[in-house]
Amino acid sequence: MSTSKATTNPLVVLFSILLLAGLLTYLVDSGSYQRDGKLVVPGSYSTIEKDRSVTNLWRVESPVEGAAPVSLTELFLAIPEGLERGAGLIFMVLVIGGMFGILKQAGAVDAGLERLLSSVRGNVYVLVPSLMLVFAAGSTFLGLASEYLLIIPLMVAMAERLGLTKIIGLGIVTVAVKAGYLSSVTNPLPLTIAQPLVGVPIFSGAGLRFVFFLIFTIVGIGFMLWVIRRHAKLHGMHDHTTVSFESKRLSLRHTLMWLVLLSGIGFLVYASNTWQWNKEQLTAFYLALSVVLAFMSGMGVSRAADAFVAGMKKILLASFLIGVAFAIAVTLEQGRILDTVIYGLTSLVGEGNAYVAAQAMLISQLGLDFLIPSTSGQAAVSMPILGPLGQLAGVGPQTTVLAFLFGNGITNMITPTSGTLLAYLATAQVPWSQWAKFILPLCLIFIALAMLMLSYAVMLGA
Repeated sequence: MSTSKATTNPLVVLFSILLLAGLLTYLVDSGSYQRDGKLVVPGSYSTIEKDRSVTNLWRVESPVEGAAPVSLTELFLAIPEGLERGAGLIFMVLVIGGMFGILKQAGAVDAGLERLLSSVRGNVYVLVPSLMLVFAAGSTFLGLASEYLLIIPLMVAMAERLGLTKIIGLGIVTVAVKAGYLSSVTNPLPLTIAQPLVGVPIFSGAGLRFVFFLIFTIVGIGFMLWVIRRHAKLHGMHDHTTVSFESKRLSLRHTLMWLVLLSGIGFLVYASNTWQWNKEQLTAFYLALSVVLAFMSGMGVSRAADAFVAGMKKILLASFLIGVAFAIAVTLEQGRILDTVIYGLTSLVGEGNAYVAAQAMLISQLGLDFLIPSTSGQAAVSMPILGPLGQLAGVGPQTTVLAFLFGNGITNMITPTSGTLLAYLATAQVPWSQWAKFILPLCLIFIALAMLMLSYAVMLGA
């Protein structure tokens, strides 16, 4: 008799969180900060009068004045609004899925993986650390994150070729990217916002962050190698150090397709950093790249189009989840409780011991990231508050920035409200519940490391 372990559909998980967000709008006081543009004005929080009556459940229109919990109507309307907010990311993920469908159908993926294995003589413990170092460096120095969406299907295919699981292929990219983002040595995305808000020059303190980057990356690589070895033992693969491979040359067609793809990735990195391409430009670029690869595949127009559609179909449901995640943020905003949570979390930071205050900053940032997974958004609301609080507690500005980076990076590895993480999961076709179980031990390890690093930074007076 065969037994199969039932897994919770990720749609159920996100709908449950959406319902919880709706319930919180009844339980939590509404309030707001004054804002200077997107930046929160410290000390300006005030509560807003709220009508908590049960009649709000079937209210159709939002109140003109004051605040009110979200109604059932508003809760369901939040989903299409969330889909609209996340449309850029959703369409980008779908197009990447379609492009990978063309590469897969043309045989370029399988042939390329064989060639990659041949280059390292099939040694998994050389291949995985090498790839993760490259991914982590791109993240910590250049701020690459969504650009790696294109890499994830290739890593998933590589993992399956090695006899591993999709989630391990996803982990090779995600763990490396997050390890890089945690320290952000010269990552312009968080540093250009966070550091000026606490009065320090952009990119200052890079030496200490580089040391922390090395530690996080080594631990992340070690975790993935342990997972691979454990998988090998569980599945009776006694010698998983090397795998068999075909050491034949790539065909001319496959060589050209890979050259175009790799050149496209290189150009994408350049364009994202030079011209600050947004999701619309990225999607257009992926579409153009798909057309070029379809032409080169030799499959003909109809077969290439079928392969593109088949690739999109595989990640359609997972892409929908991105919109539901955005709906959670919509619900919290409509109930006007987001600023209340910000006020409560930042109040954890007292004016006493600097070591305790630094840890409280980390905890507050870990909590905030669940509600505000956007790096720039979290910096805009938290740094103007935590900067002055840190000074009162004797925490240096660079340590305050580190607490923000650590909190934002660690929670983003697991939170189901992060659009980027859900895009990664959609592209890899891995359910969130499986990923959460897989990555939770590493998150706890990273939190412990972050606490030690913050204590060291306080000791240095950073």
